[in-house]
Amino acid sequence: MRRLIIIALTFVSAVSLLRAEVTARPLRVAVAGVTHDHLGGVVSQLGQGDIQVVGVWESDPRYIHDNALSRSLPGDLFYSDLGEMLDATRPEAVVAYGSTKEHLAVVEACAPRGIHVMVEKPLATTVKDARRMAGLARKYGILLLTNYETTWYASNRYVKDRIEAGKIGDIFKIEVYDGHQGPVEIGCSQKFLDWLTDPVLDGGGAVMDFGCYGSNLATWILGGRKPASVYAVLNTNKPSVYPKVDDDATITLDYGGVTVEINASWCWPYNRKDMFVYGMEGLLYQADPKLVEGGAKGEWTEAPDLEAPYDNPFHYLAAAVRGEITVAPEDLSSLENNLVVVEILSAAVKSAASGKPVRIK
Repeated sequence: MRRLIIIALTFVSAVSLLRAEVTARPLRVAVAGVTHDHLGGVVSQLGQGDIQVVGVWESDPRYIHDNALSRSLPGDLFYSDLGEMLDATRPEAVVAYGSTKEHLAVVEACAPRGIHVMVEKPLATTVKDARRMAGLARKYGILLLTNYETTWYASNRYVKDRIEAGKIGDIFKIEVYDGHQGPVEIGCSQKFLDWLTDPVLDGGGAVMDFGCYGSNLATWILGGRKPASVYAVLNTNKPSVYPKVDDDATITLDYGGVTVEINASWCWPYNRKDMFVYGMEGLLYQADPKLVEGGAKGEWTEAPDLEAPYDNPFHYLAAAVRGEITVAPEDLSSLENNLVVVEILSAAVKSAASGKPVRIK
């Protein structure tokens, strides 16, 4: 009996050590597309021990060896064929940094190979593409996550916790403000601008680029609910700079008892990602990644730091891929939340074109 106990304990110890070794190893990540200026997020992770970039794909030959990663990685890691790159490098996950329209092709290549995917916001340009991607992810059992900068704001988590604790009573209004002076004005790269300002490759202008943030946060705060209707006004205030797309969007979501107003613009005089949440007993103002003003008296609070793996998109991705955490349907990065986001954005574009509210089924 004693010998059996020793064997059993040895086995448990070996399994624990193996699990710890797997967790300690960097996540094997491949990058699909290099034209998104948020690629700097991957560059900042190099050498940190959290991820190992095993391959990079880019369809445009001009940028295969001319991008932020090519300065730090060996030339033989760069591929012009996505399938070849995936088969040669066998990553655990792929992170997408090309046009939003390209997200579908990335999932079509990764899903049958059982490779998890994280895309930059938003999930897709159209509801049709989003549903195709979701169908593939579910069929092949892969994670399909969407990365937003605001997901990693401690202030947003603090606001949600205060709401759930009943600190401001029943919510009746949310106002979200996102944007900056404009991608041209702040000096985005030409390879980024080429698709960011294209109505097909990105689905729109400010409405897609920044309208997605408010849609994502509202869906999260309201527990995954869809609005009953969407009404939007899209304007192009700088037609000489953005002749093909809107540069200012106001989107109103009617939840029946709760109104959400999303203000997304490339015309703000400064960078902003802030939000007001109004309750019957107080309000919360998320001012920046850390600061929140709120409660009944309006005191300023510095939100506590987020704990790993919820503090960083790559920590989160690694933990989700390795089964250390479960991605809940209501999570900011979840497929379920981001299908609703695409539905809201598509309805906003339709509403602006017709001048009428669009009902959501």
